[in-house]
Amino acid sequence: MCDFRTGFNYTMVAKIRKLIEKSGFEELDLKGKFVAIKIHFGEPGNFAYLRPQYVRILVDYVKERGGKPFLTDCNTLYVGGRKNALDHLESAYLNGFAPYATGCHVIIADGLKGTDEVNVPVENGIYVKEAKIGRAVMDADVFISVTHFKAHENTGVGGVLKNIGMGCGSRAGKMEMHSAGKPKVVQEACIGCGACAKVCGSDAIGFTDKKALINRDICTGCGRCIGVCPKDAVVPLYDEKNDILNEKISEYTAAVLKGRPHYHISFVMDVSPYCDCHAENDAPIIPDVGVFASFDPVALDQACTDSALKMPVAENSLLSERKASGNDHFKNLHPTTNWQVMMDSAQRLGLGNKDYELIKIT
Repeated sequence: MCDFRTGFNYTMVAKIRKLIEKSGFEELDLKGKFVAIKIHFGEPGNFAYLRPQYVRILVDYVKERGGKPFLTDCNTLYVGGRKNALDHLESAYLNGFAPYATGCHVIIADGLKGTDEVNVPVENGIYVKEAKIGRAVMDADVFISVTHFKAHENTGVGGVLKNIGMGCGSRAGKMEMHSAGKPKVVQEACIGCGACAKVCGSDAIGFTDKKALINRDICTGCGRCIGVCPKDAVVPLYDEKNDILNEKISEYTAAVLKGRPHYHISFVMDVSPYCDCHAENDAPIIPDVGVFASFDPVALDQACTDSALKMPVAENSLLSERKASGNDHFKNLHPTTNWQVMMDSAQRLGLGNKDYELIKIT
């Protein structure tokens, strides 16, 4: 890892490049390979997402080694600025992730409406036997994640495992992680246009009094209805327990990473109390820590979390208002979460080890 201290003759660009070199990145064979760089482009209105300039450092490094990088993410399950590929691209460009700024193109991995997915087996998965992953992610030869480390209202922390597992799931995949995998129709918002029924993959949608209804016994959870509803009347249930959600995310991460080269960088900065999926961000809950890199996503998340827990609580933040007595910032912020579950599950799946050696680059 490296901190954010710089000088007149030592820029952050040079420091991060040195971090990448020292972390063994050159071990990856990138020549002629398609390299997926998974990042969260930030919901419009949120300012805690990573600066595009940080991504450019990695993109340039990949290209220097003969790789063909592209930035990627999957469409969201909820209503917002990244619900379909066109809006998602617009949001990415609005937040600075245009090709001329980052040095590579953006590909929304699960297609126009979030339905372009690949079913990937999860070996030893408890809750997920086949993960639904955005096709472009699985088409890549090499996978790299760039993560903004933060707190999260459902998982405790939003680290590299969350960035990969939830982020690479298609709309149906995200629904499977967040709930039993079936949506519902908000009757007050439905206008009975029939768009949902036209795209339903299982003929599960009927109408009563010109309002759509979903037969949950037939519904397969493909999520197409969510993507096409013009009034955002079709919504997921969000009824999964947080611990199970954490385990499902680790199982989705296993589907993405198993069987191909991967590498990960996490920025512990602007550590907001909620996910970057929010259209706003509150004040950081702790001071900035630094940039961490590893081939092991479990060790990386553990190191970032441990480092964050050693930091003092930032004044005038949501965490300071909670006035909790415990030493776990993330548990104090979101008491119903347990961030350790995701890392324990990922370790069980063979994605890495929570034990690590932290080497500081100056």
